[in-house]
Amino acid sequence: MKSRNNWRYLFAGIGFFLAIVWILPFYLMLSNSFKTKAEIFLNALGLPHRFTAENYPTAMQQLDFFRSFLNSIIITVCSITIIIIFSSMAAYALVRTKRKVSSVIFMIFIAAMLIPFQTVMIPLISVFGAAEMLNRVGLMFMYLGFGSSLSIFLYHGSIKSISVSLDEAARIDGCNRWQTFWYVIFPILKPMTVTVMILNAVWIWNDYLLPSLVINSPGKETIPLKMFFFFGEYTKQWHLALAGLTLSIIPIILVYFFAQRQIIKGMTQGSVK
Repeated sequence: MKSRNNWRYLFAGIGFFLAIVWILPFYLMLSNSFKTKAEIFLNALGLPHRFTAENYPTAMQQLDFFRSFLNSIIITVCSITIIIIFSSMAAYALVRTKRKVSSVIFMIFIAAMLIPFQTVMIPLISVFGAAEMLNRVGLMFMYLGFGSSLSIFLYHGSIKSISVSLDEAARIDGCNRWQTFWYVIFPILKPMTVTVMILNAVWIWNDYLLPSLVINSPGKETIPLKMFFFFGEYTKQWHLALAGLTLSIIPIILVYFFAQRQIIKGMTQGSVK
């Protein structure tokens, strides 16, 4: 019994240490966002001697925050919507079509998750540039391509756990395949849909590389693109940058906070038949 308690204390200590390591970057970002530039260089780890909120309105002005925020919202929401629609339908077709080609296509999607973006970056931009789609619409279709593999993989496991008898009952009631999916199967996938939404939202919201290659029009920049201008070659406005970073992560934190129960259900959905 004593040895078991010792192991319990050891694991608790390790968990406490990992929690501190995980929270430390957020503490540094939040505390330094209320400091002046000089105070950050003098004492980056301590709390502010005098809390100042002037960094936030200045950061919002230099970021053109509301326009950048709106651009990020439009791109993220539209991209997630088309990823959810197409990925869920593709996963349903792959699960319910009992043919060898379905397994082959599914394995191709799984293999695509291993391909790094950098290997297809130049050909992708060349193709979309030739099609004159280097804009927000083109960016959304790129996100669909890069986000489909993981989303289909997650939906595939959830749909496999849903009994085929539901499809048969819906067809007996007069539903076609389209109606069966949207009115019977898709509502059951709500926890997994929330999980797919959060995983893709965090990635798309924080993405810098792909928008930097696609979006070249002034006023169309997302928040990560605007954040780049805080870091010049000769000067670093850390106090403003950290205030802007704090503002930029608030939406994702709020979404995750309100959807965390559905995320847990989604991650466990399909694990037990």
